[in-house]
Amino acid sequence: MRKLTVFNNVTLDGYFTSTEGDMSWAHRRDPEFNAFVQDNAKGGGVLVFGRVTYQMMAGYWPTQLAREQNPVVAERINAQQKVVFSRTLSQVSWQNTALLKGDLATEISTLKRQAGPDLVVLGSGRLVAQLAAARLVDEYQLVMVPVVLGAGRTLFEGLPERLGLQLLSSRTFGNGNVFLRYAPAG
Repeated sequence: MRKLTVFNNVTLDGYFTSTEGDMSWAHRRDPEFNAFVQDNAKGGGVLVFGRVTYQMMAGYWPTQLAREQNPVVAERINAQQKVVFSRTLSQVSWQNTALLKGDLATEISTLKRQAGPDLVVLGSGRLVAQLAAARLVDEYQLVMVPVVLGAGRTLFEGLPERLGLQLLSSRTFGNGNVFLRYAPAG
């Protein structure tokens, strides 16, 4: 059975985007963290997006600018298989991307039962909250960025009940970022 992992950046006060959807605060780079990001991109898997994150990523990673700024990650992410969940998109243009319009929990459950590489949700806060509520996430990988926004959108916005997590590992970087790996408790 495939594993479903969520990977996201969050602020110290628990937001994954500002109220306007800005995530520029998440780009606190240094050589050590850049190497971690590049190594993490080598892990592969099927990338899972909601419409908003898909459009943001598809607007950047296939570009020449992305290939110049971050060639290793650009090469990997463009080559990876991707799925986007959307009720409003009628087509997708980013290479290796499939558009899914069915029920999120049903579709993810079906994908998890199929053979193939693991599934990784990047961004896509609305999807994360729904998948967490359905208890379909096997691991949460969060990069805690030492920034306080004061307001924004939480990653688990709308979660109907408490979700207990167990810390699997952590790693602190010189730029102040802290990588945290959690599994659902119990």
